[in-house]
This record gives sequence, structure tokens and C-alpha cells, in this order.
Amino acid sequence: MKAVFLDRGSFPDHINIQLPVKVIDVVTYENTPIELVAERIKDANIVLTNKVVVDATAINGAADLKLVQVMATGTNNIDLDACKDKNISVQNVSGYSTTSVPEHTFAMLLALRRSLFSYLDAVKAGRWSSSEYFCFLDYPIKDLSGSTMAIFGNGSLGKEVAAIALAFGMKVVFAERKGATNTRPGYICFEEALKVADVININCPLTPETKDLISDDEFSLMKNSCLLLNISRGGIVDESALVRAFENNAIAGAAFDVATQEPMPLDNPLQSLSKRPNFLLTPHVAWASDEAMQTLVDMAMDKITSFIDER
Repeated sequence: MKAVFLDRGSFPDHINIQLPVKVIDVVTYENTPIELVAERIKDANIVLTNKVVVDATAINGAADLKLVQVMATGTNNIDLDACKDKNISVQNVSGYSTTSVPEHTFAMLLALRRSLFSYLDAVKAGRWSSSEYFCFLDYPIKDLSGSTMAIFGNGSLGKEVAAIALAFGMKVVFAERKGATNTRPGYICFEEALKVADVININCPLTPETKDLISDDEFSLMKNSCLLLNISRGGIVDESALVRAFENNAIAGAAFDVATQEPMPLDNPLQSLSKRPNFLLTPHVAWASDEAMQTLVDMAMDKITSFIDER
């Protein structure tokens, strides 16, 4: 069998990717622009892709394609209908970052809650040497213990974030779906979650129902001392509304690991917030600890092996 990996460069070289022995021909590319996908996969039996788009044109031109292995959780870069029409299997990988993403979440939350970067920058600028006292308290410092975290999304990541929050002494509530007429046991209604939260953490997928889940109306319900974390998917928070929330002092801060368009262009609304000390932005790396990436790859290789063995 022949396998083509369209964007091997999306994983560092030290992450070991060893395809099953039954795959005797492996072609890897650092990255693949959309206009070259069809040519590169036309004689492949297996295609591996992290974020490269595999559209209907490429799929229909690959006569011997049997499997598309997505090296991630999301499959929105694959034309699933075209694969279904040609009886091509599509596999993804989930559950590999249940340590990495929650740890990243709390790294960013603690940095915001304790004004960590403001203090680090002030020390680098020499502020400590000019302090009248043994320390200086120019920026607010607040504990997590005793505060309320509202979590939007109760999957494996949401549950792990909740466990860590409880270990910090936080109160945790899970928000019901927006617009739901009934509240499930263990949840509180969407609007109430927005009102009571000191920290809002988003752990839900991007779907038509969650697009712009948080926008102007939602920001108007939040405490102006609230912190908003989106370590999930771009598009769940209306980015222009977030800018307006900062301009109106409607929230105290936010931390994002995602953007609506990635790589994020310089004209993205989030870019205008990047110089604020109370806004933290990382480039979609919460999932990417070495351990999580190797786990992802190992799980994907096991899935490919199972697919081949079952044929």
C-alpha cells in the first residue's frame, strides 16, 4: 500500500511517526498547498493530513484511495460527502490532549489572575530596583480559590478542567446549551452561567449552534471582573464583540489559543488586543505538548493498522 502524508512538517522532527509495515511506500511532504493536493494523492491508498484541505476534486481524482487519516480531532478539512460517495473511510484521533489542553488552560488563567506578565515585564524594566518597599504591588493579584468557573462543554476536556479547578478550590458549574428549554441535572441555564462566573472556560466544538456563542448580548451579562478563556475553537467567540467588550471594560481579561482564521492574519480583531496585558494569545498550541503529540501519532498509527488488518 502507498501512503502520502501531506503535512508532516506540522509535527516536529523529534515526534516519531512510523507507519505500519504493510505500508511499503511512504511519501511525505513538509506541507501541501491546496492546488497540489490532487496531484500528490492521485495514486495513494492512504492519505494522512493534519490541516491540509482534501476537497472533492482531490478525492474524486484518487482512484485507489481507501483511507483518509486525519492527524487531529477535527475533520472539517475533509469533504466527507465526497469520501462517503466513493466509500473512502475517514478516521480522526481524539482524546490525546486531555492533559496538555487543561494544563495550558490553567497556565493562561493563572497568568491573568495574578498579573504574571505585567510583573515579569516590570522587573525586566527595572521597576523592582526603584521600589520603596521590599516588593511592589502595581497590578492586581487574585486567588483562584473561592471563585466560580463556568464551563461551556462537558466532554473529556471540560471534565478535566473541572477537576483541576476543584483542586484549586474553585466552584465549578456547567452551562446548559444556549436556548435550551430544559436544564439537565448537573447544569445551570446558559444565561445564569454567564452571570455567576468569575471565569468562563469554553470547551465545546465549533458547530453551527456554537458559532458566535459568545457575542455582545452575552458579554453584557458577564461580571466586569470576569475572565474569558477560549482554548477550544476559533469562531465560538465573536472576535469583534470581544474587542468591544475590552473597550467598554465589560470583562477583566481573556486568554485565547485559537482564532477564526488560522494562521491568524494581522488584520484579525484579536491582533488589536495583543498589546493589552490582560489579553493573552497563543498560536493554537495548547494541544501540542511532546507527550500529547506522540500519543496522537501513536493512536493514528494504531488506527491505520486496524484499518489495514480488517480489510
